[in-house]
Amino acid sequence: MLELDAVVVAHATAGTEVRALDGVDFALDAGESVALWGPSGSGKTTLLHVLGGLVPPTRGRALWRGEPLLPIQTVAELGHRTQRVAYVFQGSKLLPTLTAYENVAFARWASGTNGHRAHSPDELLGMVGLAAKLDALPGELSGGEAQRVAIARALGQTPELLLCDEPTGQLDSDTGTRVLDLIDALREELGFTLVTATHDIGVARRYDRIVELEDGHVLAAEAVTA
Repeated sequence: MLELDAVVVAHATAGTEVRALDGVDFALDAGESVALWGPSGSGKTTLLHVLGGLVPPTRGRALWRGEPLLPIQTVAELGHRTQRVAYVFQGSKLLPTLTAYENVAFARWASGTNGHRAHSPDELLGMVGLAAKLDALPGELSGGEAQRVAIARALGQTPELLLCDEPTGQLDSDTGTRVLDLIDALREELGFTLVTATHDIGVARRYDRIVELEDGHVLAAEAVTA
């Protein structure tokens, strides 16, 4: 589904090249779940952004089903990409003037999501425990509630690939577990591929495979055994 070959992502700081990713090889099969595990600054978020086409490799190759994964340059390309890939970022990044329902509905409209596989916005918000918050603006939500809206928004696109950057980082333990359970249940129903960046080994062990990163390098990639 996705393949990275010797990917380097670098930027210049005071005339010195700093590598956020350094020679990363990575392969992702359709339908699997992968945790990117490591401390802050290890390259997890950058790797997520490369997988989603948000950040192009400085060197190396990123391929989606054998074709180069290129940065989005047009509105048409954006619509096509959002039908394949959805994100849950560390911050909710909700549109501040839209209600919770409207944020989810807008994302579904922008991605062109249709058909029987797509849950409605009110169904999705109910699934993440926000049935009573449909008309709330982001400023009226707690940090945890806003993140749950963001998860509902992403899953409403019925993506082929869901990328999550510390999706439970702003939630308490019980709510975080419920959100992860929800993502698992929807993955089982819809069959999307899942990649999550996390510093929490307990979260990482929920996935089929753990890829450990440190200082932009992949240290290990191991299947999780029950």
